[in-house]
Amino acid sequence: METLTLEVSTSIKTTKAVLWEALTDPEQIKKYLFGTETKTDWKVGSPITFSGTWEEKPYVDKGTLLEIEKEKLIKYSYWSSFSGTEDLPENYANVTYLISQKGDETIFTVMQDGIKSEEAREHNKQNWQSVFHSLKELVEQ
Repeated sequence: METLTLEVSTSIKTTKAVLWEALTDPEQIKKYLFGTETKTDWKVGSPITFSGTWEEKPYVDKGTLLEIEKEKLIKYSYWSSFSGTEDLPENYANVTYLISQKGDETIFTVMQDGIKSEEAREHNKQNWQSVFHSLKELVEQ
């Protein structure tokens, strides 16, 4: 089955260091990622989990850290308990965070593959745009 990809970006008035801290500190992640508890040691090959409650339903989303380069890149495999799919390797997507500098702004790009439908892609895009809004509020203070 062919899958879709998504790429969304935003400009943030902050430094790469401040954005990196927001992307890797569980207490900050919780503030912009819908109250999610993030657990990982941020080392390639290690598990990463995102858990919490969304609309009164508990969830545990998970994956494995595939690449990490401080202030530049985070890439992890990802499976969501909300996906309606079994926890099997073929049902995992890859999520990549790219960080770059442009003048006095930092560009944050999220890429995701393994999206099963146009409807799911649009849903993911809206979720990332909501995350971007909350993240910008947090780091542009």
